[in-house]
Amino acid sequence: MSAAIEVRRAPPSSLLGAVDLHRAEACRHLDPARRSALGQFLTPPPVASFMASLFQQLGPSVRLLDAGAGVGTLTAALVAEACSRPAPPAEIHAVGYELDPDFVKLLSESMAACRAACRPLGITFHGRAVQADFITHAVEELAGPGPHARFTHAILNPPYRKLGAGSAARRALRRAGIETTNLYTAFLALAVRALAPGGELCAITPRSFCSGPYFRPFRALFLREVSLRRVHVFESRTAAFADDGVLQENVVFCGVKGAAPGAVLVSSSDGPGDAPTAAREVPYEEVVRPGDPELFIRVVPDRAGQRAADVLAGLPARLADLGLSVSTGKVVDFRARGFLRADPGADTAPLIYPAHLDAGSVRWPKPGRKPNALVDCAATAKLWMPSGTYVVVKRFSSKEERRRITAAVLDPAAVPGARVGFENHLNVFHRGGGGLPPLLARGVCAFLSSTLVDTCFRQWSGHTQVNATDLRNLAYPAMTAIERLGACVPLGPASQREIDRAVEEVIGFSGRAATL
Repeated sequence: MSAAIEVRRAPPSSLLGAVDLHRAEACRHLDPARRSALGQFLTPPPVASFMASLFQQLGPSVRLLDAGAGVGTLTAALVAEACSRPAPPAEIHAVGYELDPDFVKLLSESMAACRAACRPLGITFHGRAVQADFITHAVEELAGPGPHARFTHAILNPPYRKLGAGSAARRALRRAGIETTNLYTAFLALAVRALAPGGELCAITPRSFCSGPYFRPFRALFLREVSLRRVHVFESRTAAFADDGVLQENVVFCGVKGAAPGAVLVSSSDGPGDAPTAAREVPYEEVVRPGDPELFIRVVPDRAGQRAADVLAGLPARLADLGLSVSTGKVVDFRARGFLRADPGADTAPLIYPAHLDAGSVRWPKPGRKPNALVDCAATAKLWMPSGTYVVVKRFSSKEERRRITAAVLDPAAVPGARVGFENHLNVFHRGGGGLPPLLARGVCAFLSSTLVDTCFRQWSGHTQVNATDLRNLAYPAMTAIERLGACVPLGPASQREIDRAVEEVIGFSGRAATL
């Protein structure tokens, strides 16, 4: 019996080793500028093996789609996985789409290696390397009379690149009824369309599609067609594609087309070769909350994080309930370049950039590269807000920052003038276009700066932006609780411990609980 097991396990390792030589060769000759233009980063074998192991059922006949196949590492990983299972399939039909002609040659060689690995085990393998633009090819097939849902499995590491609103790819996708802003979600949407009912999809992508307004149409399409079964997050943004120096928060997810929603296994690890740091099975409703108009996908691998999510979900208010709004700053600096001033003058009013945020307050003016003022004239009349107390939040952050949401209170006494301008990389909390009561502003700022909000925000936001939509989607304490929170936080710069102690006193959530 052990000898039989060894026979089954030998081909996969040698197969992936052979295909990885193709990947190394391709990486050596790939122009970095072309790689960036294509948005393509080849899958390392540990990632590919992990992904292939997540398929629940292979069945006697596998019809595999590998879109954006590169040199075929994912196809080889699936074949290796099939060969190692106690009941391997009788046949595998694999189709790999790749645009780069040099990659297609190596992809064909990888298909031949897959065939050779399958032969000793009696598995019939048919592999086809297709040199084509997958989007154009798939849209044409969807428009044709033939069978569209023909694959039992899809495995993808799609390219990452924005799609311009007027690009040929966006126009083609619209003909297929798909609206999305990035190549990777376009590939996923078309792969879902190509799957037969009951077919399984496994992909590694940026986590950015889980939230944010730009990806909402894609989330609606994907969640309507596919029931998630597994979500895995790599905590390190460098580990998944370390050879390529990619800085990206990656997620691996698997789902079944047309299946009823069921339990989802959510897990995390530092990198693809590391043991899980957390794993738990959760109801589908904890991943995609019923009634959430934004359809955010929440990834909460540990129970401590779930406690934070439950507390936040139980808060009673939305911004509208508090009579508050949040908007992006009106000043786009490259459009207002002729009116920007390094220093305030008689004809200017204060202009606030993210660089002016400092330890929970707005410090203005501030020496440096960013302007401190904007000319107050007819041409800039629509860019101002009246002087008042505001809460401002940076629109861009990174996972490595201490807090994903960086908030501060603008005190009009520290920023004198009749009006103030906010640069477009800031979100501004206001009431009817004007300032907030100081106590309320301090409470909102403390709440946004808390470990509670940071923990929950990281669960569903995998990109660097903090959109106004994200801030509107948060649940907030009632007005009286926010004001109590503002009163509990010391005046001036407050430490994280002081903020979390105030949140614990008012809301009942300890910042320590999020790290247990």
